[in-house]
Amino acid sequence: MGGAFVAAAVLARLGGRIGLPTIPLFILAGILLGPNTPGFVLIEDAHDLEMLSALGLVLLLFYLGLEFHMDDLKTGGKKMAIAGAMYLLLNVGVGFAFGLALGWGLSEALVLAGVLGISSSAIVTKVLVDLGRIGNPETKPILGIIVVEDIFLALYLAALQPVISGSDGLGGTMIQIGKAFAFLLLLAVAARWGTKYIGRLFRIKDDELLVISFLGAAVLVAGIGEQFGVADAIGAFMVGLILGNTTSGERIREMVHPLRDAFAAIFFFAFGLSIDPGVLPTVLWPVLAAVAITITMNIIAGLVTSRIYGFGPGQTANVATTLLARGEFALILATMAAAAGLDDRLSPFIAGYVLILAVVAPLVAGRSYWLAKVLPGSRPTKKADAAVAGETDADEEEPVSANR
Repeated sequence: MGGAFVAAAVLARLGGRIGLPTIPLFILAGILLGPNTPGFVLIEDAHDLEMLSALGLVLLLFYLGLEFHMDDLKTGGKKMAIAGAMYLLLNVGVGFAFGLALGWGLSEALVLAGVLGISSSAIVTKVLVDLGRIGNPETKPILGIIVVEDIFLALYLAALQPVISGSDGLGGTMIQIGKAFAFLLLLAVAARWGTKYIGRLFRIKDDELLVISFLGAAVLVAGIGEQFGVADAIGAFMVGLILGNTTSGERIREMVHPLRDAFAAIFFFAFGLSIDPGVLPTVLWPVLAAVAITITMNIIAGLVTSRIYGFGPGQTANVATTLLARGEFALILATMAAAAGLDDRLSPFIAGYVLILAVVAPLVAGRSYWLAKVLPGSRPTKKADAAVAGETDADEEEPVSANR
């Protein structure tokens, strides 16, 4: 574990000198030091870091919930729901059609619908933090789309498992979906009406006790959620949402930073351990086609979101590129597909697809201003759009006059 931390730190430091984001470098460290590449092997089995990796995901989504205020849901909940639904409709629908076009089978197409349709909550959160965009106006709908995706994810996993495994039947599927929905509803009720009472429990002066309390709450609810068929990430997010709106919210945000960053590094390192780059050539063309489709659909989804919120080209580009990454959910689906005995090509396809987008997406998100320049309504000399898209060069042109 010490080697994993050091390797991630060294690569991230080297990459920082040439302007690379940390996520692909953490993943690259896992790939290079894992069992799937020649040379020195630091960790033979990615499962050795499974618990720490899960903690990294939980803390990332817990932090995301802390930054998401109840007022945002009250004032913009309808827009967020529409934007999230449209994103899912476009990406999941095209993913299912792509799966059918490959001719691998109906169950395989259902798996690919989830793989191509759901963004990586962990990578999206880390990109927003690394690029300093948490306070940007387009970040709220991005987070809203992630929340809608995670809720959909919980129900989708509950429905997909019996379908691809051919077990339980319709009754078992409906029971599992009902359990997941009931747990989500309970968390939603607590977030809406229980914040005042929960806040009293976390009104703790001692920093040590506060850290133990919020960390225990986030991990416990995430674990209970898994027992009800809800992804641990959404449980942690809801705890963050509740605690972020208490009087201790600001202190918790400050205290969780080092925990979030340390365990997020392990999450992405372990992510790299699980990827075998050697399998990519066997499914190269389907993978490249899927990557091209995902990029196209994210641009379209970004344009749809901009219409809903009235965004300019820079903000539209940020939405489209930030949500591009695919990650932990896709790997869960790959594991489920392998256990169900589906087409052998699924696992290498998902590994290659995730690897490319997990590395490319943070790089593209950091240079979203390139996309902003070619989107409808773009004005290359408009400084506001460029700044929103991440372009902060000191020699940027002055804005054009209002008369012009």
